[in-house]
Order: sequence, then C-alpha cells, then structure tokens
Amino acid sequence: MNTRLIFQFLRDISANNDREWFHANRAYYDEARADFEDGVAMAINRIAAFDPSVAHVTVKDSTYRFYRDTRFSADKSPYKNHFGAYIAAHGKKSLHGGYYIHLEAGHSLLSCGNYWLPTNILTSCRNEIMGNIDEWLRRVRNEEFLKFFGAPSSASWNDAQGFGLERLKTCPSGFPRDYQYIDYLRQKDYCCWHQVADDFFEGDGWLDTMERVFKAGKPMMDFVNAVIDDYE
Repeated sequence: MNTRLIFQFLRDISANNDREWFHANRAYYDEARADFEDGVAMAINRIAAFDPSVAHVTVKDSTYRFYRDTRFSADKSPYKNHFGAYIAAHGKKSLHGGYYIHLEAGHSLLSCGNYWLPTNILTSCRNEIMGNIDEWLRRVRNEEFLKFFGAPSSASWNDAQGFGLERLKTCPSGFPRDYQYIDYLRQKDYCCWHQVADDFFEGDGWLDTMERVFKAGKPMMDFVNAVIDDYE
C-alpha cells in the first residue's frame, strides 16, 4: 500500500469534506482507494493461510462505501475520513465474527470479533462461557491476547487497545452477581482491537504483525462464533 498517499488523502478529505472538493479530486480518491484495496487483497491472502474460512472472500465483499449515511447523524459530512475492510467468512453484514482493518489518520487499528449481538445470542454466549470457563480463560487470558487487547474494561475505540465496546453496568439478568468472572458476562459484544501507528502499514512487514494480532484474537472469536452459528 502507498500509505503516504492514503493518509494524505484522508487528511485532505477531513479538511475538505464536501461534494465540490470530492468531485474535483475524484482521481485522487480513486488512486488512494485502489492502494487501500491492494492492501486488503494482501490481508485476505495472509489471513486465509491460517483461517481458510475466509479464502473465498473478495476485496469487494470486505470494503464499504465511502459515502456516509447522514440520515440519523448530527454530522452531515457526506464522506468518511477513513478506509475500512471487514474480512468475514459469512459476509460483512453477518453476526459471525471476522477481521477488521481500519485506516484513519491518527486512529488506525486492527480488530476482530463480534459486534452488537442480539440479546438471545448474548445470553447463549454467557451461558457457554460459564459452562466452559476454563477453556474461555485459556483463550482470553493468555500472554498474546492480553498483550494486544487486554482484559474487559471501559475502553473505547479511542483507546490503544480493548476487549468489548459495550457492557452492562450490572450483572445480566439471570446470572449470579457474585460470579468470579462476571466482567466477561457483562459484555454486550465480544470484539477486541489494537491500535497501530499510521506508518504501521508501510512496506510489507505489517502483514506479519497483523497475522500475529489476529491469531491472538481468533480463539476467542471462534468460541463465540460457535454459539452464533447455531442461530444463523
């Protein structure tokens, strides 16, 4: 990827987020987008080497429109200020978890897992965690997972790393309040992320680190996906 071009474009669109500027610079966007998609293609090939379930996934399957949906947002800027790709075996709109690559000036990250799960599936995940707690802890308390993602906390996308975007303030209904590992049951999703510097994607070495990060998160994601797949 030509990351210098990509991030310069993203900084420029952030400063000039209007249709007139975008249409005048459409060739600039097309070049940056093509470079990003080249990187996504390389990521898919590398991930498929250790997770064959995504081998059929294409760049088009994984990437998103650059236009923002502003219908329910106070921010009416027509374009995004980032490029993102979600590499998921069951498709980017499925509940089945996958791998996410996010390029945004000053806020790039690698993430994997499952987002915004329905209540019935969350309840099943919580039951599965309680019923197989030793196996769950092996997947989320090993050195690699903790190094890249940490433990459940009140972290947000703006933090350097995190495990779980949303969580209940108290114990979920029907579960014991004094459960030793209640933090894992309070989560409303099972996604984890690790921020990287903007120059992380320069050259080809980033693929090795990306593989290590995603391999660290995959066992947790596989555990939750096994529950989700009973519903999809």
